[in-house]
Amino acid sequence: MFSKVLIANRGEIAVRIIRACREQGVATVAVYSDVDCNALHVRLADEAYALGGQTAAESYLNTEAILSIIERSGADAVHPGYGFFSENADFARAITERGVTFIGPPPEAIEVMGDKISARHAAERVGVACVPGTTDFITDPAEVVAFGAEHGWPVAVKAAYGGGGRGMKVVADADGAADAVESARRESLAYFGRDELYMERYLTAPRHIEVQVLADNHGNVVHLGGRDCSAQRRHQKLIEEAPAPGLSDEVRAAMGEAAVKVAEGCDYTNAGTVEFLYEDGGFWYLEMNTRLQVEHPVTELVTGLDLVEQQLRIAAGEPLAFTQEDVEIRGHAIEVRINAEDPAGGAFLPSPGRITQLRAPDGFGVRFDTGFEAGDEVSQFYDNLIGKLIVWGADRDTAIRRILRALGELEVTGVATTAPADVAILEHPDFVAATHSTKWVEETLDLTGVGGGSGEDADAPPGSVRRDTTVEVDGRRIEVSIWVPDPAEVGTLGGRPRRASAGPNTAGGVGNGQVAVPMQGTIVKVVVEVGDTVAAGDTVCVLEAMKMENNVVADVGGTVTEVKVAVGDSVGSGDVVVVIEPG
Repeated sequence: MFSKVLIANRGEIAVRIIRACREQGVATVAVYSDVDCNALHVRLADEAYALGGQTAAESYLNTEAILSIIERSGADAVHPGYGFFSENADFARAITERGVTFIGPPPEAIEVMGDKISARHAAERVGVACVPGTTDFITDPAEVVAFGAEHGWPVAVKAAYGGGGRGMKVVADADGAADAVESARRESLAYFGRDELYMERYLTAPRHIEVQVLADNHGNVVHLGGRDCSAQRRHQKLIEEAPAPGLSDEVRAAMGEAAVKVAEGCDYTNAGTVEFLYEDGGFWYLEMNTRLQVEHPVTELVTGLDLVEQQLRIAAGEPLAFTQEDVEIRGHAIEVRINAEDPAGGAFLPSPGRITQLRAPDGFGVRFDTGFEAGDEVSQFYDNLIGKLIVWGADRDTAIRRILRALGELEVTGVATTAPADVAILEHPDFVAATHSTKWVEETLDLTGVGGGSGEDADAPPGSVRRDTTVEVDGRRIEVSIWVPDPAEVGTLGGRPRRASAGPNTAGGVGNGQVAVPMQGTIVKVVVEVGDTVAAGDTVCVLEAMKMENNVVADVGGTVTEVKVAVGDSVGSGDVVVVIEPG
């Protein structure tokens, strides 16, 4: 086993790896940006070193800084977590060339499967069918138009070296091709450090099923069953469960065998996930993620295996201690992601800020993985995952009841979260019946009136905010809500107009031509110029917050009289970015 592992990541996954290492008697080294100087993973690690910078590019994607810290700390292994450099072959090779172990697959396997084009070829070579798509990188939006004309719309434009829904845009028709390609490139570069794209047919109503695999350096490859990850927004997962419900034993077995074939076909080692789309009894290979997945805990709970421990043992050269016949799936597990987003009206707008209170649920079969404590800041510069609530039950119905109970105990204040949307999903008859698809949240689920619990309320009287308190009436304890004057409404807040509500998937304005942003972030595109005529709902600029792009739209129709921002500008919640003269 290793003596010291450097974790080239942050947040919840860094904390998860630190704890697994500690249980194996392995010392840990954390790295941190200026923003994360006092983050939980920094506080928990045995040693911590500064990367400098704020953005991911300046810190967690700074190869030279990380390599320098490896040398200074004396770490003999590096765990990349997920995101950042976890699927970067150049980073893995730079690690191994220094005689340090990369806790993941070999660089050659990352190159094959990390490039989604070569990954398609690899799957086809072992007889695993793929979703119809291209085997070349997109160089011009006209290629998307031609593909859509041949195979039908919509078309998914995706980051060739990414995953997790980042850098993925769905193109509904030819008119949207250019903007989708441009946006996908920006997101891919910001999150993965590369901007190559490819495309494939976007299926009508598929379920997203993935299979966990483990492969050692001695030729042993096993799968640990499937997970259903179909409850998604913006092509990113909200709820995952294992085993995937509603599949026949034949389909489960065939998916597992296909996953093992794909792993064997690229000489894969360590933990990986083979993803499929399932529809009407058939399934197609989608991609392989050459890393640990965010949703790995549900597999851990139904198999009893610690996947991070398995990663450490495999990387240390140990053979798997079990065979495929030894793998047994027991009960059912569900994970919900608690993200700093406001799901009101289905918008899922990023909600960076300071967590003022965080109380995790507890009880039999309940687990909460997080990288935050009360008082910590959820930064605009990184992914907005606060934590993952995972439960186990003897069967799926029990697991659903248990996770709803646990969500009822979870308390997060200071930022909005996706928890209310998670409850709406879990209680919906479509989810209970497992008839939902990857498009179901955005196309079917009604989130009208659902709020993210940030302390703001769409029904608040003008100039007021809601405060919750407890009173006693005849000796009975009762929780009540009252409306009090909002201090931010006395004049202006920091010289900015007060924040307004936003429509689905957009950032909104204040309703009088003063178009403001509802969150802090960075302007990545300005669409309008002074003198342009716009209609209400037209995009005026694009704001990036927490690695997600959000359209800022005109609140009224009229003529643009002032543009207050340029590409690269940082803005705060409530900042006016464009002024429109109604008319």
